Amino acid sequence: MLRIEGLNAHYGLSHVLQGVDLEVRQGEVVGLFGRNGVGKTTVMKTVAGWVVPTSGSVQLDGAELGGRPSDLICRLGLGFVPEDRRIFPGFTVEENLKLGFLQCPGRGKSEARDALERAYDRFPRLKERRRQIGVTLSGGEQQMLAIARVLVGRPKVLLIDEPTEGLAPMIVDEIFAIIQALRRDGIPILLVEQKVFRALDVCDRFYALERGRVVSRGDASSAADRESLRRAIAV
Repeated sequence: MLRIEGLNAHYGLSHVLQGVDLEVRQGEVVGLFGRNGVGKTTVMKTVAGWVVPTSGSVQLDGAELGGRPSDLICRLGLGFVPEDRRIFPGFTVEENLKLGFLQCPGRGKSEARDALERAYDRFPRLKERRRQIGVTLSGGEQQMLAIARVLVGRPKVLLIDEPTEGLAPMIVDEIFAIIQALRRDGIPILLVEQKVFRALDVCDRFYALERGRVVSRGDASSAADRESLRRAIAV
């Protein structure tokens, strides 16, 4: 569903991504791991169109994304949940959710209503707080809202960047349970997460970055591949 080949990206003179290759297949969760500052978030932002690639290819279900504007990439089916969640101030939970419909213009009222109900079925806490201003939710609830807002747009692939950052351990459990449920539903996910070995339990495969290059890859269920990952990123 998502194929990245030879991806290069720069911030000014800094060569941040140096020939990154990775793929996310239908129905799998793929982890992207590494120490801080190695380029993980830049991969996500480049795929999503927030950073323009210098060279290389990014394909979503066969369609080339590289160099296209972020709004078009979104409408083509790429859903991105950034680390800072981007909850709109002054908007209620439900108004934030409805912004997700911008990913699929032309949706009818009944279809939009059904999409909202599915979001509330998956995230019942959001239904309880649907009239509450989104930025007044707890950190974990804001993360749920950010994920749900992308899901109502029916993405083909979901990118999730550092979803448990700054959350209490009990809420971390909830976020990983949500990702596991999305995995069971067959939604392809590229996941960046600092809690590496916890994240591996919800992943099918992984890649590790170091200085903008893929230095390790493997099967998340393989003890040998996990050990290779541990050595690659020194965790």
